Order: sequence, then C-alpha cells, then structure tokens
Amino acid sequence: SSMAGLRVRSLLVTGANRGIGLGLVQHFLKMPNPPQWVFAGCRDPKGQRAKELQNLASKHPNLVIVPLEVASPASINTAATTVREHVGGSGLNLLINNAGIAKITLLENETPENMTETYTTNTVGPLLMGQVRPSPKPGCPGGASWLQLPYPCPSCEICTHSLAPPFPSHHHPCPVSPQAALNMLNKCQSLAYKEHGIFCVALHPGWVQTDMGSSAGHTPPVTVDDSVKGMLKVLSSLSEKDTGTFLDWEGKVVPW
Repeated sequence: SSMAGLRVRSLLVTGANRGIGLGLVQHFLKMPNPPQWVFAGCRDPKGQRAKELQNLASKHPNLVIVPLEVASPASINTAATTVREHVGGSGLNLLINNAGIAKITLLENETPENMTETYTTNTVGPLLMGQVRPSPKPGCPGGASWLQLPYPCPSCEICTHSLAPPFPSHHHPCPVSPQAALNMLNKCQSLAYKEHGIFCVALHPGWVQTDMGSSAGHTPPVTVDDSVKGMLKVLSSLSEKDTGTFLDWEGKVVPW
C-alpha cells in the first residue's frame, strides 16, 4: 500500500477529535509500521466531542491526546512540553496543522469579529505552532520549530485546508481569506525553515464529508477515508523539492 512507504516516528495532528484530523490519526495507527508516538491535539480531550479519540487511546498506547488550543501560545507551550516528555530530544517527524473553524457569512454581513476569530485559528495558529523551539540536542542541526531531526531525514510541516467551498467563495470572504494567508505563511515558513532540514507543504484535502464540509447543506463528493488515504500517499512521495508548494489530496499542484 502507499502508506507502507511512509515512515514516521512521531507526529502531532491538531484538531484531531473529528473529521479529517480524526481520520488522519486512525490511519496512522493502522499503518503496518505505526509511529512510535501519535499526538492528537484537541481543545477538550475529556469532553464528549473527543469520545472517539478516547476510545482509540484505550486501545493504542502510542496515542497521546494533548489539550491544545492553537490560538493560545500558553496552550501550545504546554502541549510542546508534553510532546518533549515522550520524544525526548529527537523532536517530531511531522506536524499536521489541521485545526480550523469556518464561519459562513455573506460578504455584506461580514463582521470584524468573525474575520479576526477565523484568521486567528486558521492562520495565526499554524504560525504559532511552527515557532515552537525544541530542547537543544547535541549534534542535531537546526532548531527552528519543534520539528527537529538529525540529517538526512527531513522533517515536515503540513497545513491542511480546503479552498473548495460549496458556494461562490467571493460571497463568503471569512473562510477563504485566512486560507489564502495560510498559503503565504506556508511559503514563508518553507524558506525560513529549509536550512534546518524542515520542509513545509500546504495540502488541499478536497471538499470532504465532515461537519464543516457539509455545513452549507450539500453533501461533499469526497469521503474522509479517501481524502486521508490520498493525502498519506502524497506525504509518502514528498521530498525537499516540494517545500513551499500547495498540493491537493491527489498530488496535483493547486494554483493560487
């Protein structure tokens, strides 16, 4: 299978309690060679919305549920401490910035509050997640972000987001404006972190059958399972030449 070619020692997925985030966690745990550690970040790990994660954690000792609010630097630092307690100085292989919110409002009714909240979670969150500094490890190059691996294994930071809403997007600026900014952030991070052996890719998961994807009352064409399998196949084929790119779940370059 395509997933068999993906070797990940440790990873963190934000927004992991439902939808694409939960699907990613499930698929990593099912791999022939599962990661040593899978960190699942969500706002309320003990709450009703994290029930499926809790069930998975009871069966998989390598799954660690981490309280994480990506818009909060204090929450991110606490999560980073938890991650370090498990992985030591070796850092994370893979960071998947999946957490996001969507507020569907018509252009003429849009508010600063909606725009600011969405931008903070969907764009500033991945910025803050990428800024975390690891504990220094002797002989390990780099130090930009908690993605730290001895050469020649590149670390990878992925932002997943969708630019395929089920409506004319120019009428609904709140979900799509922060995503355009996220693309620019991905480009900036790819250039800034390249010298540390970290590469950054933005992945478009497709229009997926999740609570968020179905929020406009239409049934999206792509299942979570197909989207996640596709993205994992893309992940398994990534190399340093792909850093800074925006690819979809089928591996095609998305123009922006």
